[in-house]
Amino acid sequence: MNTVRNIVRAGVIGIGSMGSAHAVCIRDRRIKGLTLGAVCDSDPAKRLWAEQNLPGIPCYEDFRALIQSGRVDAIVIAAPHYLHPEIAVSGFHKGLSVLTEKPAGVYVNQVIEMNKAAAAAGTVFGIMFNQRTNPLFARARELVRDGSLGVPKRLIWIVTNWYRTQQYYNSGGWRGSWAGEGGGVLMNQAPHNLDLWQWIFGMPASLRAFCGYGRYHDVEIEDDVTIYAEYPNGASASFITTTGEDPGTNRLEISGDGGKMVIGDGRLRFWKLGISERQYCFDPDGTPGKQSVTVEELAQTEPEPAHAGILQNFTNAILYGEPLLAPGIEGIHSLQIANAAYLSDWTGETVTLPADPDRFEAMLREKAEKSAKKQAVSGEGAAQGVYHHKWNTKW
Repeated sequence: MNTVRNIVRAGVIGIGSMGSAHAVCIRDRRIKGLTLGAVCDSDPAKRLWAEQNLPGIPCYEDFRALIQSGRVDAIVIAAPHYLHPEIAVSGFHKGLSVLTEKPAGVYVNQVIEMNKAAAAAGTVFGIMFNQRTNPLFARARELVRDGSLGVPKRLIWIVTNWYRTQQYYNSGGWRGSWAGEGGGVLMNQAPHNLDLWQWIFGMPASLRAFCGYGRYHDVEIEDDVTIYAEYPNGASASFITTTGEDPGTNRLEISGDGGKMVIGDGRLRFWKLGISERQYCFDPDGTPGKQSVTVEELAQTEPEPAHAGILQNFTNAILYGEPLLAPGIEGIHSLQIANAAYLSDWTGETVTLPADPDRFEAMLREKAEKSAKKQAVSGEGAAQGVYHHKWNTKW
């Protein structure tokens, strides 16, 4: 790696709507210490975009050629979901650092292999969980992890503002199918929320899920999901998401024996009890005695650093050893929840986590083999070179 000048050369693999935004961000030197070394896409239309908009930047058709080119020290993966682990493993074998878009993969087995390759390489491995940069979610994690909330009791998250039109699903040959995406809202839109769920509240021990397939769109995959999960200490979590409601809601409520917090409408409110509600004393009439309650409120006044924040953190980790906000090996956690949810709905069973990865993979492959594959269209997911607000936290 070219550390003499404190510069990391990045190669962006996949320059559709998301990858092109990463490429332009890096090209414009918005990330200190990161420069654009090369890009790659199998789609001729996107390579033409690169020729016109990224002059002087080498553009490859095959990701393997980019990885072997010697032009990059790190790769940023923004290709279709199934390819994330394959590309990452190839990068690790070359000794490159890797930052992958979410999800880490489509099924846990391939992510296990990716994580093993990352450990063997010893390079920096990050994942684009950009909503971890939101100060409200970061504060929620602190309140749970430092004991301020007391013993966790319940998490309820209604995140139904991932609305997508039918045109969105029609825009790409890979969208809306088991063979193309490997899933729907759990695999494409809500991985951010599944990650934040476990990042803040921890991994559940078991869950029961109910999925609606093509409930609101002409698609094979799920566009409506309800999950109920349980924890070893008796706590529970309820998670509801869809791409079929407009206007939608994004409201997270977490309670413990020491208080309650609610995140929504761009602010966090935390009600802190003076003593645990499990220790209440009662008045003679049977009502709880006086309880002190303090209220903390935190508003999100500035946009979250989002994708640029993760890119900067990734670069700093390579150059200076800065701890990663979103380590790539943690991508398996949200995927374990998603895989377990599918398996639960397909079998009608309550599934213990981690779910049997071989059983899930076999069932997914069967669905993918029967998938009604659409004809891919050159230029789908067109490169635009800008970050869209829809990719950040929405209230």
